[in-house]
Amino acid sequence: MSQSSVVQPSLLSRMNERQVLRTIQARGPLSRAEVARHSGISAPTASKAVEALLRAGLLEEGDAPEAMRGRPARKLRLASERAQVLGLVIDADACRLVSAGLDGLLHEARTVSFPTPDTYEALLQTAAEHAERLIDRGGVSTLGMGISMPGLIDGREQRGVLSPNVPLTNGRAPGRDLAERLGIECLVVQESHALCLAERHFGEARGIDDFAMLDMATGVGLGVMCGGRLLKGCSGRAGEIGHITVEPDGRPCGCGNRGCLETVACDAALARAVSRKLGRAVGIEEVLHLAEAGEVSLDEELEWTCRYLAIGIAAVINLFNPSTLFVHGRLFAIREGLFPGVVEEARKRALPPSFAECRIVQARGSKRQGAIAAIIERLTNSVVPELAPEPYSMLQAR
Repeated sequence: MSQSSVVQPSLLSRMNERQVLRTIQARGPLSRAEVARHSGISAPTASKAVEALLRAGLLEEGDAPEAMRGRPARKLRLASERAQVLGLVIDADACRLVSAGLDGLLHEARTVSFPTPDTYEALLQTAAEHAERLIDRGGVSTLGMGISMPGLIDGREQRGVLSPNVPLTNGRAPGRDLAERLGIECLVVQESHALCLAERHFGEARGIDDFAMLDMATGVGLGVMCGGRLLKGCSGRAGEIGHITVEPDGRPCGCGNRGCLETVACDAALARAVSRKLGRAVGIEEVLHLAEAGEVSLDEELEWTCRYLAIGIAAVINLFNPSTLFVHGRLFAIREGLFPGVVEEARKRALPPSFAECRIVQARGSKRQGAIAAIIERLTNSVVPELAPEPYSMLQAR
C-alpha cells in the first residue's frame, strides 16, 4: 500500500472535522442534518466527523431548548455544560482566574481574584488551590488552562525571561508547573498576544488579518497580527515597544534601563504621577475614583502621560502600518474626549499616509478572554491540526 493511500484518509477526516467545527462555531447549535447541509459535507461523512469531535470532548449534543412539542431536535454545540477551560491572568498587583465553556463565554460567577503573591511558590500554590476548586465541579471535565503573563516570554520553552512588573516569574515556567500540579494542559501566552486573541474573537478584530494591539495598562506592550498570524519574533519576544527609550535621563524602569516608554505612558505611570502629587501611593482604580469625584486636578499629569502615549501610537503606525490599532487601558475613562485627543496628537507625529490608512479604536477584549482563547486554540488544534494558514479561527464569532 502506498504512503499516500495511508495518509490521505486521515487527512480528509481531519479536514472534515475542522469543517464541522467551523460550521457550528459560525452558526451556533445545529442538528446533524443542519451540520451536513451548511458544511457541504455528505450526511454519513458529517456524522463520522461529529462522532470524532464528541469523543474528543469538543462538542456536546442535547435537546434544543426551543423545542416545545413533538420530538425535540437534538442540537450539536461547542462543549460548555460538561466541559470547561480555565484562564489565569498574572499581573503586577492582582491575579484573576476564570472558567469558560469551549464557546468562549466566561462564567462570571466562577471568577476569582487574588493579590499577586510575593514569591513564585506562593503564586503557584494560590493559583492551584483556586483552580482545583473550579476543577472539582461535579460532572464537568476541565480540558486545560490558558495563562496570560507579562514581560518577555521564551515561547519555545514557555518560560518567563524578563518581567519588569512581575519579576517573580523570571526564569520560571508557570504553565509547566501548574500542569504538573493540576493534571491538565496549561499554556502561557504573553499578555499583549492574549489581548490580540481576545479582540480577534470577542471584539472588533473579527475577520481582520492585519492589526496591532497597544496595551498601556501596567506597562506598555504591543501585539501585532500580520496576515492572520501573531508576529512573535524568533523566540516569542517581539513587541516590547514599552522599553524603547524616550527620555535618556528619565525615570528608572524595571528592565534596568532609564526613560523607557512605559515609565511615562501607561495607567501605572499616571498612577505614579498622581501618587507623587498626593504624597501617597494610589493605583489606577483610585485615580479614576478621585477624578470622578472631582477631588484632584489631573490636568498636568494627564497631559504628560497622553503626550508620550501619542508618541507610542505614532511609532506603532510608522513601524507596522496596521489597518487597525487597538489601544487597551483605563485612563481614557477619566475624561470624555481624552481618547480622541490622543489620536489627534498621534496624527501630528505619525507619517500621514500610514496614519490615514489606520483606524485607531479602544480595545474591548480582556486578558481573561485572551487566556481562554489561547487554550481553546491549543485544544482544538491538538485534535484537529491546522491544515491552512487560518490561526485563531476556532472560536465562534460574536
